[in-house]
Amino acid sequence: MWRRLKKMGAVQIKTSTYLLPNDAAQHEQFQWLAQQIRDYGGDSTLVRAQEIEGLTKEKVIAMFNEARAKDYAALRKSLQGFIARRKKMDANEAAAELERLTRQFREIRAVDFFDSARGHETAMLLRRAEGRTRARQLAVLDPKQFQRKTWLTRPRPEIDRVGSAWLISKFIDRKPKFVFTGSADAVPDAIPFDMLDAEFSHHGNHCTFETFTKRFGIADKSIAKIGEMIHDADLDDAKFQRVEAIGIDRVLKGWAKEGLPDEEILRRGFECFDALYAFLQRR
Repeated sequence: MWRRLKKMGAVQIKTSTYLLPNDAAQHEQFQWLAQQIRDYGGDSTLVRAQEIEGLTKEKVIAMFNEARAKDYAALRKSLQGFIARRKKMDANEAAAELERLTRQFREIRAVDFFDSARGHETAMLLRRAEGRTRARQLAVLDPKQFQRKTWLTRPRPEIDRVGSAWLISKFIDRKPKFVFTGSADAVPDAIPFDMLDAEFSHHGNHCTFETFTKRFGIADKSIAKIGEMIHDADLDDAKFQRVEAIGIDRVLKGWAKEGLPDEEILRRGFECFDALYAFLQRR
């Protein structure tokens, strides 16, 4: 029963109390499971609850997202191992493992009821594992064509999104506007970044910050170093052996857990990157 509840994506709020979002599909799953428990001679009660004392809607959503984050973290580790081993694997073996990892992703995504940020990140890593987004030689873009734009990214920004927004405001768009939403087409004419299948996102072995640096031809040694730091903190592959931005990433995640608005996280994050850039410039 515990394995079944886990597969359904239910979260535990009491010793024998499990929770799912109140929609038809989840209600049907709980009905089936409750009946099965009774058929086995056990006891079960199915309750529709509009609110739970001591649990705000935000806390409930956080519980589901934290549960999915653990699932995605395990899958992310497997994907990174696959990417590292892929060149040494024969085609059939690689295809079979990729199919298994893709199936795992779809199973987790099916119970990711509140669109966890970790889901987007894992999806981008899966694209990388599939080899669909190898870095291409694209024309360098002119920042003059990207002034006073609206830039769109996912809520609760972390190291790559905050670093990319800082890079945009410092080297690309003198007066940018940043908006946060889970859908790339939610705001007409906005330019999405660090989102699945966006032009400015993870491509090949590059994080979004690195993609911006290359697409806009930013030849600044300090920016290159920051890109290496963000890459290692975001992709967690130790490619550059840089650990400096891991602390910044944890601070950004901490602000998100404290419930700071996305705009405030961005503002504080910009201060961190301004200071880091100033430090690197003086070395």
